Amino acid sequence: MQNLTLLAAIGKNNELGVDNHLIWRIKEDLAFYKKMTLDHYLIMGRKTLVSLPAGALEGWRRPIVLSKRPLDRYCDLSCFNDLSSLLEFVSLVPEEFIVIGGSQIYKLLLPYVETMYLTEIQQEYPEADSYFPEFDKSDWTSDVLGDYRKEGADPPYVRKKYIRHR
Repeated sequence: MQNLTLLAAIGKNNELGVDNHLIWRIKEDLAFYKKMTLDHYLIMGRKTLVSLPAGALEGWRRPIVLSKRPLDRYCDLSCFNDLSSLLEFVSLVPEEFIVIGGSQIYKLLLPYVETMYLTEIQQEYPEADSYFPEFDKSDWTSDVLGDYRKEGADPPYVRKKYIRHR
């Protein structure tokens, strides 16, 4: 789907997080995340929604949660209980949707995504308990948007934009 984009920060072994929290807190990357998600629909799972800090969705962001569980206590968000209903909605709305996690949501939606922005952190995190799904890089063209390995970044990372071959 051309209006479906994925955004993630992943470790050397595709690590995403531990105990429902991000592993890395990189100020520049969080600013990039904010810039990329403002004025967009954000697709996430229930656990990702719950893990977000207060105010994380402020500004013009339209959260969409894919969850089999009801989310009665939340307002100002849309909830879909199955993938096919969500994909139908995405196909009918001519705006960009950004997939922001977690690992199960990435796995479900990766086959439908046309563009990915991945912050590829050059460190391992053995304590991780959630991972980005494996994907065949030969199916994608990638461009480096920023290389922060030589600038003394801690941790060192590279940000890439991937576009699927169709």
